[in-house]
Amino acid sequence: MPTIRLPQPGQPHVVIEADGEAALADLDRTAIVDLYKTHGALLFRGFGADVPQFRGFARSFCSTGVVNESPGRQPLDPQANIHTVDGGTGAFALHPELSREPWKPDVAFFGCLSAPSRGGQTMICDGVALVREMPEAVRRALEPRRLLYIKPVWPELLRYWLGTPNPSDAQLGAPPPACPYSFHRLPDGRIVRVFTRPALHKPMFTDAPAFGNFLLFARFNNGRPDHPVLDDGHPVPEAWLQAIKATGDRLAVPVGWQQGDVLMLDNSRFMHGRTAIIDPGERLIATFFGYLDFAIPDPEEPANAIWRQRDFEPPLPPDHPRVLAQAAR
Repeated sequence: MPTIRLPQPGQPHVVIEADGEAALADLDRTAIVDLYKTHGALLFRGFGADVPQFRGFARSFCSTGVVNESPGRQPLDPQANIHTVDGGTGAFALHPELSREPWKPDVAFFGCLSAPSRGGQTMICDGVALVREMPEAVRRALEPRRLLYIKPVWPELLRYWLGTPNPSDAQLGAPPPACPYSFHRLPDGRIVRVFTRPALHKPMFTDAPAFGNFLLFARFNNGRPDHPVLDDGHPVPEAWLQAIKATGDRLAVPVGWQQGDVLMLDNSRFMHGRTAIIDPGERLIATFFGYLDFAIPDPEEPANAIWRQRDFEPPLPPDHPRVLAQAAR
């Protein structure tokens, strides 16, 4: 039987440690699901996971997965949507995976194939605890607000969701029910796509409000204070962002990777980030982002969302490295 250490101060995740020669596939699925629903973050240690074991374990909980199209991720098992993390070396602000899109995954799996000796720690933070611990004035200001994600379009994206690269105003105003965006034509003729989510949201398996969106990554990694914006179109005030970041930094806990570790995060509740990578040659982390077969889908998703029906790869923008490489052939 594995040893199970429940969360405690300074450890927001459950640690499930192997006893003897046990494999991830031998673990009791029902017990894991119960721990996941209750605590939201599970670290499996000592099971010696490699790519096939990681794939089998992640897929045993997920009916479908999604490709994170961020540049720099290298394929490890592309048919199963398993890739490395971003190839850069900089620190990452706290964020849920793919929170910049309406198909934010239910769960994020990370598998350590090669552990760094220094740096490169994955940081995790419970978004419920962040709401509870952030300054009261900021929490009260966020409670009634929504965030708007406004981004440009390109012909293939319009074709994918609307069936045409040159939609009429009528088509823009009435996208199909399966489409997660609304579309708007600006006075200069450009078209933008929009989706919206609460600034503080309800995670999948708890009623307590959580903070988990793209705000911190956009501001502190991308240098963009204007994406997403508040529901009135104004940027989130800098003072709010600084207060949220300070609270998250105080609550975030490092995962000191060991080879073979697997981390399973409720992406509707937990955020993750990382410290700067000192030696990228010694750090290799596998990822899988998926949709749980026991999910309670976000009611703001389209009914029977396409990403819950089959593995999903969103259309790529024309400046994406993969698109440019294909065009150069």
